[in-house]
Amino acid sequence: MTERILAERVGKVAVITVDAPDRRNSLTLPLSADLEQAVADAEADRDVHALIVTGTPPAFCAGADLTALGEAREEGLRAVYSGFLAVAQSTLPTIAAVGGAAVGAGMNLALAADVRIAGPRAKFIPRFLELGLHPGGGFTWMLQRAVGPQRARAMALFGQSLDAQGALEAGLTMRTVDGTHEELLSAALELARPAADAPREVVLATKRSMRLTMPLAEHLDAVDTEIVPQLESLNSAEFERRLAAMQATIKRRK
Repeated sequence: MTERILAERVGKVAVITVDAPDRRNSLTLPLSADLEQAVADAEADRDVHALIVTGTPPAFCAGADLTALGEAREEGLRAVYSGFLAVAQSTLPTIAAVGGAAVGAGMNLALAADVRIAGPRAKFIPRFLELGLHPGGGFTWMLQRAVGPQRARAMALFGQSLDAQGALEAGLTMRTVDGTHEELLSAALELARPAADAPREVVLATKRSMRLTMPLAEHLDAVDTEIVPQLESLNSAEFERRLAAMQATIKRRK
């Protein structure tokens, strides 16, 4: 079973793929570290003007690996965050091409991008509540910024999920591509083309200016705010029970 982060260049766009389809692209600690490195490599390449992040079908990203999550403490949680926070903090314009389920930390990965487009099988599933787990990684800040307070509270407090059409209507995505994963990537590349064609210094300066008018620091503050109650929920007997039940369900599906 191969688990890796694929990174390729298409013209002046870096395409980064979480490629672990047998585990629905769930983020292990090594995959998160490799994702972080792939983003850094793209930023260091002066011929790269924009970045697309996606997952090998059928999923986008099923969240944090449950075994790693069950064993995590603060250091482990921050290691899980490292991949999607690298996308969130990237100096490059970023697009998430969401072709399947984005669950928990996988939703964080999608939310971390500047823009999201979705395939017909896309789903945005918080799942934190179902696991008895407090959200982390700045989820509450990113989600409220993306869809507004009321919709964000419906998802975070009442476990509401969104399919591709619902995500479009909520403003979580900017468009839906009714086609294959390849067509979804083509649409993402087409969206990235103006950034690829523009002078790199102008593209990066524009993103930097947008950060100054809506500070990234607020996201990092949210990460620190959430991690305390998230650690408390990780240490609870209820989370342990629900995690074991979820793992048993996944094992039966195999």
